[in-house]
Amino acid sequence: MQFTSFAFFLFLPTVFLVYWALACPFLAKRHREGSLRLQNLWVVAASYLFYGWWNWQLLWLISFTALWAWGSGLLVTRCLERPEGGKRAAQVIVGLALVVNLGILGVFKYADFFIGNCAALLQMLGFQVHLTSLQLLLPVGISFYTFQALSYVIDAYRRALQPTRDPVAFLAYVSFFPQLVAGPIERATHLLPQFLRPRTFDYALAVEGCRQMLWGFAQKCLLADRCAYVANQLLDQPNASTLSIWVGMICFAFQIYGDFAGYSDIAIGCSKLFGIRLMTNFRHPYFARDIAEFWRRWHISLTTWFRDYLYIPLGGSRCSSFKRIRNTFIIFLVSGFWHGANWTFLAWGAFHACCFLPLLLCNRNRKHTSDVVAPGRLLPSGLEAWQICSTFLLAVIGWTFFRAPDISTACAWLGKMFTFCDLTYRQVGLGNLAKALPVMLLFLLITWLNRDRTSPRLPTLLPLRWAIYLALIFLILLWQVAPQPFIYFQF
Repeated sequence: MQFTSFAFFLFLPTVFLVYWALACPFLAKRHREGSLRLQNLWVVAASYLFYGWWNWQLLWLISFTALWAWGSGLLVTRCLERPEGGKRAAQVIVGLALVVNLGILGVFKYADFFIGNCAALLQMLGFQVHLTSLQLLLPVGISFYTFQALSYVIDAYRRALQPTRDPVAFLAYVSFFPQLVAGPIERATHLLPQFLRPRTFDYALAVEGCRQMLWGFAQKCLLADRCAYVANQLLDQPNASTLSIWVGMICFAFQIYGDFAGYSDIAIGCSKLFGIRLMTNFRHPYFARDIAEFWRRWHISLTTWFRDYLYIPLGGSRCSSFKRIRNTFIIFLVSGFWHGANWTFLAWGAFHACCFLPLLLCNRNRKHTSDVVAPGRLLPSGLEAWQICSTFLLAVIGWTFFRAPDISTACAWLGKMFTFCDLTYRQVGLGNLAKALPVMLLFLLITWLNRDRTSPRLPTLLPLRWAIYLALIFLILLWQVAPQPFIYFQF
């Protein structure tokens, strides 16, 4: 079920009303398990309906992933309590959980990639083979809920949490519909306790959630979808010119940000309607002053997941120079491969690793940890402006690998982008570009003025505030182009 679909606008208020009706004292007294259990059961049922809207036949997969992680967490804790041999047994269980969950992810997402590349390699070596691809349907959001389940087992082994014996609460944690298919990737230490304690309706939090959802829809419908039309028209044409590729890639940079940050804001705001708080996933990454800061601001839930469960266990940056280089390439290549079974994503990860390494080796990767320009200042200094623009340029170059269908196309685009061999701009997408450009500039202005916040400030006067709400709703309903699928649904 898409957030931008008519079905969702019927689904959400229905789930919301029933959810809070189940919290009434009358039902809690009559039901022996109480309102909390009823609410969690309703969350699971609603989440399964939400997910099954795409393909109900894949509901078994998310159930199996969740229940396997739930059982593994309980077994790990039980083993760690044994006086002898417990730690070794717990390690075996954690290893088995990793093999099973990552194995499922690998079969569904990467099997055809490896089969195809193995066949190509064998043919290059002179062997005539005919390997049949599996052609399995990729379950929506499998990369997200798999990582969420795995973090629970690992945290149970680290004793960062006490595993729950409540399977309903755990299913709600893994399948919570606002963030189920595209994150944020929540940790059990943060989200699971919220399903284990009673929740009461918070009007102020619900209003804040509605406001954040509206901002998310504006980013998706007005910015991302409009830029998508320009990017697709310019980049999908044969023999695109240098200027067309540059304009198309800049539009794609705004598209992917508005698309994913918009989804995250909708998910976070929607969760607040149910008294649940999710982690922030974006902090204005295009105002970053170097690539290290960019990655502290982009897809924060995934970046911190890889940091805590892969980079630091490998030794992080507190080791020899060789291991620091190795760890950097591992985390970026794995991050790229997480996004999809294509060499372009590996190249995208390798590019960012190469940009990050000089900062790491010179101990400058933590240089920019404060806000981008203090809120009291209106404009950045000349140096800060140069740093922001050059980092954005690096991000756009990286997005070239992300957007291209294959490596050869990415190389062709980059070749034209930096040889300036064709500076003509064909009459393609000019109408959509004329509409997208003001939106991009307005978006930059709004986010710059609100760079210390996750959502824009609003006037204190109620009439002015409602005028802005209604104007945004009017623009979303009447000025948007045909909705585009969320990019990160494919991951």
